[in-house]
Amino acid sequence: MTEQQKINVDHTNKFQRIDKVLTETIPDTSRSQIQGWIKDGYVLVNQLKVKSNYKLQLNDEVTWQVPEPEPMNLEPENIPLDIKYEDEHIVVVNKAKGMVVHPAVGNETGTLVHALLYHCDDLSGINGINRPGIVHRIDKDTSGLLVVAKHDKAHEELTNMMVNKDVSRIYEAIVHGVISHEKGTIDAPIGRDPNDRQKMAIVDDGKEAVTHFTVIDAIQDYTHVMCELETGRTHQIRVHFKYINHPLVGDPKYGRRKTLDSNGQALHARRLSLKHPVTKEYMTFEAEPPEIFYQTLETIKKMG
Repeated sequence: MTEQQKINVDHTNKFQRIDKVLTETIPDTSRSQIQGWIKDGYVLVNQLKVKSNYKLQLNDEVTWQVPEPEPMNLEPENIPLDIKYEDEHIVVVNKAKGMVVHPAVGNETGTLVHALLYHCDDLSGINGINRPGIVHRIDKDTSGLLVVAKHDKAHEELTNMMVNKDVSRIYEAIVHGVISHEKGTIDAPIGRDPNDRQKMAIVDDGKEAVTHFTVIDAIQDYTHVMCELETGRTHQIRVHFKYINHPLVGDPKYGRRKTLDSNGQALHARRLSLKHPVTKEYMTFEAEPPEIFYQTLETIKKMG
């Protein structure tokens, strides 16, 4: 069981359903998951059990504890990994396109975590049984660099660096349409899509999200861009570029119906820069995009 957390209801969330507010408050949760916690008594209002449709009142004290996830059978799996750096504290890996980062319902095997458990003797336990070592994630069909913690001290340091925006993450992407200016910043808050809980969207009460981008090349009706994340919201680059009407090529969730086949969104975490959590040495890692990324660019060039 995690440490108890709480919020006090103010004018911004009064009269809203408790399951809706908590889904937007607690990262990486679904509404059905929150409803289960409420039913099982992990969520209390003024120290009393309530139902999922309870409408919050001004000054209500909402407290909750996240239950430990049901342990999955996390057997190490001998899956090849592209390790860019490793010592006794961290591992930096270039995740393959199509690989899920950690196990969840529907993805119980074949994840990066399974591969890391085979490769490493130790991974930090901060994120619980199913996400050992995982400090940050990238989507299944996004390839590129991730840093993984081997012990809890390194994990805490890396998490603090992420929160304080002391980690630089640069992505390479191909988007629909011609972006006419060389540089830009997308500053728009991201939260759950109120019409589709499986998606994120630009919403007024979302969390701050800032993406800086530089155009590498405009080819036909497409643009090749580099993006630097100032924040790290779920699906941030994908949602931001959809918002400015330049959705990512191949994106099945936020993209256009008529797009190019790039085996999912054309997005790659190319460069990762951080201060080592133990030695404090400043380190930069780089990984080239996968072959499918370059093939997509070649396909676009041949369209003219």
